[in-house]
Amino acid sequence: MAVGKEEAAAEIFKPRTDRREYKRIVLRNSLEVLLISDPETDKCAASMNVDVGSFSDPEGLEGLAHFLEHMLFYASEKYPLEDSYSKYIIEHGGSTNAFTSWEHTNYFFDVNTDAFEEALDRFAQFFIKPLMSPDATTREIKAVDSEHQKNLLSDAWRISQLQRHLSSSLHPYNKFSTGSWETLEVRPKAKGLDTRHELIKFYEGNYSANLMHLVVYAKESLDKIQKLVEGQFQDIPNTDRNPLSFPGQPCVSEHLQILIKAVPIKQGHKLRIAWPITPGIHYYQEGPCRYLGHLIGHEGEGSLFYVLKTLGWATSLSAGEMDWTTEFSFFKVTIDLTDSGHEHMQDVVGLLFKYIHLLQLSGVYEWIFNELAAVCETVFHYQDRTPPIDYAVYVSSNMQLFPPRDWLAGSSLPSKFNPRTIQMILDELSLDSVRIFWESKNFEGQTDLVEPWYKTAYSIEQISGSVIQQWMHAAPNGQLHLPAPNLFIPTDLSIKEPKEKVTYPIVLRKSPYSRSWYKPDTMFFTPKAYVKINFNCPYASHSPEAEVLTDIFTRLLTDYLNEYAYYAQVAGLYYAITQTDSGFEVTIFGYNHKLRILLETIVDKIAKFTVRPDRFYVIKEMVIKDYQNYKFQQPYQQAMYYCSLILQDQSWPWTEQLQVLPHLEAEDLAKFVPMVLSRAFLECYIAGNIEDNEAKSMIEHIEDVLFKGPHSICQSLFPSQHLTNRVVKLEKGRSYYYSANGLNPNDENSALVHYIQVHRDDFLPNVKLELFALMAKQPAFHQLRSVEQLGYVTVLMKRNYFGIHGVQVIIQSTVKGPAKIDQRVEAFLDLFDSKLREMTGDEFRSNVNALIDVKLEKHKNLREESKFYWQEIADGTFKFDRRESEVSTLKQLTQQELTEFFDEYIKVGAPQRRTLSIRVYGATHSAEYEADRSGLDQSHLVQIDDILSFRRSQPLYGSFKGGVGHMKL
Repeated sequence: MAVGKEEAAAEIFKPRTDRREYKRIVLRNSLEVLLISDPETDKCAASMNVDVGSFSDPEGLEGLAHFLEHMLFYASEKYPLEDSYSKYIIEHGGSTNAFTSWEHTNYFFDVNTDAFEEALDRFAQFFIKPLMSPDATTREIKAVDSEHQKNLLSDAWRISQLQRHLSSSLHPYNKFSTGSWETLEVRPKAKGLDTRHELIKFYEGNYSANLMHLVVYAKESLDKIQKLVEGQFQDIPNTDRNPLSFPGQPCVSEHLQILIKAVPIKQGHKLRIAWPITPGIHYYQEGPCRYLGHLIGHEGEGSLFYVLKTLGWATSLSAGEMDWTTEFSFFKVTIDLTDSGHEHMQDVVGLLFKYIHLLQLSGVYEWIFNELAAVCETVFHYQDRTPPIDYAVYVSSNMQLFPPRDWLAGSSLPSKFNPRTIQMILDELSLDSVRIFWESKNFEGQTDLVEPWYKTAYSIEQISGSVIQQWMHAAPNGQLHLPAPNLFIPTDLSIKEPKEKVTYPIVLRKSPYSRSWYKPDTMFFTPKAYVKINFNCPYASHSPEAEVLTDIFTRLLTDYLNEYAYYAQVAGLYYAITQTDSGFEVTIFGYNHKLRILLETIVDKIAKFTVRPDRFYVIKEMVIKDYQNYKFQQPYQQAMYYCSLILQDQSWPWTEQLQVLPHLEAEDLAKFVPMVLSRAFLECYIAGNIEDNEAKSMIEHIEDVLFKGPHSICQSLFPSQHLTNRVVKLEKGRSYYYSANGLNPNDENSALVHYIQVHRDDFLPNVKLELFALMAKQPAFHQLRSVEQLGYVTVLMKRNYFGIHGVQVIIQSTVKGPAKIDQRVEAFLDLFDSKLREMTGDEFRSNVNALIDVKLEKHKNLREESKFYWQEIADGTFKFDRRESEVSTLKQLTQQELTEFFDEYIKVGAPQRRTLSIRVYGATHSAEYEADRSGLDQSHLVQIDDILSFRRSQPLYGSFKGGVGHMKL
């Protein structure tokens, strides 16, 4: 579908608010490029989309395209030092990554503006003369295998592969695409194939400039960017490779009208109903799948989901086009079922087809299409700025699919109403071509087949159209009807002029009941606002029962609001009601025009909250399954959980919460909610396109409803009730460790979190720690992942617990047990110690400047700015000028100060060093767990046997958070 040359001069359609400049060029090697000039950007970025993906994997070398994606990062003829590309990017404040899809592989990076030219040159060498050394090839096969090991127990990966497995073996959709040690080393070797030789052959045969699309996003003028690109990318070889195509349908008759019962890893029941359809990409301006997905996936009154929810059968539903190429596509409906819904699967499917039949009878409505088109147009023209790296990836992915005019919009702007096209797709959602995937643990022991790559147990049976028609007739009459016109669509998109240019949030209003922070929009000039109301309720988290009941309360509130607030969501006004450490919070973000209507409705629901037993038991069932599924988290996530449980005072183990859950009844919640709301303090933040008098009026209304009305439900907090966040203060010079078996005995992965606690929030130590993390991040990845191949998940990062700063190394591995990985982390720190002392003054200053550039990076949009300021409020630090102050501190920092900081707090054996190692043992290393618990050869470490006993015995850091009066307990 790529554009013909005659369209080269077509103007690129861009949002009305977009001040960036764009230019399409084609280099002499036929590489098509989009240049983006943004003089205001703090970061430059590039993305190369190569029109070759896993569908091109040679037979018997599954995963080769993905493996090649990994290998191109290593080195090139011009820059032969291994991992020097990633090192350069990270040392200059950037990030880099890539992904492989069926027909494309996308490589991308961002970097500070002053380092862009060299970074782009290093990037270009991926596609000119990469080096793929034999040693690196063997090591990186292990990394690919580690990535596959990580995915083996993921239901999303497992069901995706099962869907592909049940398709024609003659179509590449049927393939396994990730790759593993088995497919890239063992099997090729058995056939006498050299994987590296095959890799180079694949690269040379497929990576041709005429099959590539490049986006370059930079600060300079278009002419300067063009000159840079022409100099760096025109040497990419062009072999005039024909664009690859994979015609034909992956699902033939034997793969249609089937019901598959599959056993998942996690608790829960799920239905995935799919139909092969004509790819919507061919009709992207008519949006047939968007129209049908909007109606079938709607959640308002009369919708399929509303009826299923009312019957107590479903907890979520989504619908739309998925898994598509230009040759084939699927329309999918995914429904999360309750236990009762699982028992009524036939009725659920029957109701879905009843709704599709309703759409057939109703015909295609122009007003619904126009409403959708209007929402899409508003979203496009008032879209938030995103990081340049994300924007570059999005646009480069569009370049092969759309003509240049639509590269920025893609398929997001349906504008041509064509009922025939919508009807054509609707007709394809038929009884004759359906595929039903039904997942449940209840099917354990009832299946007779196993998918070969992920070992998913399943069974398959044919299901005729007449059988589904019987289900339709037997299904209850659920009062299904089309949605009403959407009253939340904004019509006032005017920008309000703030009365004064406020740089940071100000306290707009203060009372015994609330404190309101206000920050008018002086940066983004979009018709949007961000509102957060944090309910600090001391009774919400004082016990495991209280925490679970608060969780159910927030979910029930969301549940009650859903059919009303879904219209707001469709119109671009989003809300969330979430549990916090000290209560719960309400967040609303989107177009400001009708935001207050939604906010007042939410507050009214809180004030008049009653417990509906039928919904309580549905939500309780969901919460129980969520807790039961904790044990299926990735081992590194389990390790991070244990780390938080050890360090955060007044946090409850999930096992205790799961213990109390089964005994909770609707009456318990009915008694609990009035008590939890009886004492509250509201911390409020209002930002964006809202005037200060509007903001004050909002908060006054909330206080009137909750605190002051004739039926008020809240009272102000006593001074002693303002909640704090306290963190365990580890002892200086001590190294602690906690060992646990992985919660899932079938997971072979082990994990380590090596945490070093350093200091309480303060500008000088903050910047020293951040500079260390910036300088150590890439060397840690290179040594522990690239060289030692400990595991795909390998990261060094800063960690902030409520204003208590530290650094952590996270590694997940099947290669070594956690105790041995712990030793490798300490060995890396010894290695880094010597590198730090060898660092030149210029290298030090370069790293400092890179961190300064990162800190001076402007917020991209209102939501990003609001989250930054809200974090200061939530932590109680209120350092709204944090970035500017830390930059000022950084400019004064000397190399000697950094070395002394490392020697005192981070270096192995440092006098002030406080470390906590969390070791989670997978099935591969379970024998090592007992040795670890016995403490052999670990006399220098302090073992934590019981987390809660340890936490109770330790001193705590002072809390920044002390309530409205900044009181510190």
